[in-house]
Amino acid sequence: MHSLYTNGTIAPPDSLLKDLDALVLDLQDIGTRTWTYVGELVYSLRSAGRLQLPIIVLDRPNPITGQYVDGPVLDTALSNSLESAPGRPGKAYALYPFPLRHGMTMGELALFYNATLGLRAPLHVIPAAGWTRRMWMDETGLKYVRPSPNLPTLKSALTYPSLVAFEGSNVSVGRGTSEAFTRFGASWMNADRVATLLNDRRLPGVRFVAEQFTPQAPGDNKYSGLRIPGVRIDVSDRDAVQPGRIGAAILWALVRTHRDSLVIRDRTFDERFGSTAARQAIVGGADPDVVWQREQASVRAFQEGARRFRIYR
Repeated sequence: MHSLYTNGTIAPPDSLLKDLDALVLDLQDIGTRTWTYVGELVYSLRSAGRLQLPIIVLDRPNPITGQYVDGPVLDTALSNSLESAPGRPGKAYALYPFPLRHGMTMGELALFYNATLGLRAPLHVIPAAGWTRRMWMDETGLKYVRPSPNLPTLKSALTYPSLVAFEGSNVSVGRGTSEAFTRFGASWMNADRVATLLNDRRLPGVRFVAEQFTPQAPGDNKYSGLRIPGVRIDVSDRDAVQPGRIGAAILWALVRTHRDSLVIRDRTFDERFGSTAARQAIVGGADPDVVWQREQASVRAFQEGARRFRIYR
């Protein structure tokens, strides 16, 4: 056995591939740009293209549907589709100017990247039988199997893109709890005030509830063993949820209430949120809905360009 996912995502080495008849990828995407399994897909496509090794992608449903797309679109200055090399770390989480929620399946992503990046891999995609773009995972008859320890439920997969950028901050995203990526908190947070500000914005499909939680041995080492104030994202209408808009609103609320306590690691945050300019505007006091709305033209342009790679109706 040879792991391609250790301290980072790496390409399959030529020495491993040279005696194979074909390479088979069976990986679950979650519909969010930052998912590193897609980096493994791209790195494997590049290796297969170089060796002209057939690569077979066993497609799976997008668990949060292929119907909805939401920004920001990743800025080209933040992206890198190349695997790691000396002096140039790879960015399996920030590969290409994709929307935050992209609405594609792993098979469609393979077709997109193989063509767009000119990887020339002998690619064969085996479609997921019976799936349509409107279907959520729990409507397929298939069981949701967590693709990561920190995405335990379908709800966590839906709210993950709203919170993933805060990995680049001193805010916990619930790692080390049973509801990672459905809540956020910090020792310095006035959770009632933050929840009130967010609820006053009347964001579609969600409500925000002040709570406390205790991260236990979290992978991000944030507030381990401490009971901290936080906010839970409750979903009332999953078809109305706009993850990028929610993430922008959370940033705005935290800056407004805790500017002196909030610490953002700019590059890390931006590579996940997708836009340095959008983050700077919100931190500078801009209305997050106005900033989010500006991103929608890029989202629509992406959708139009990606349409030819769609497998499913």
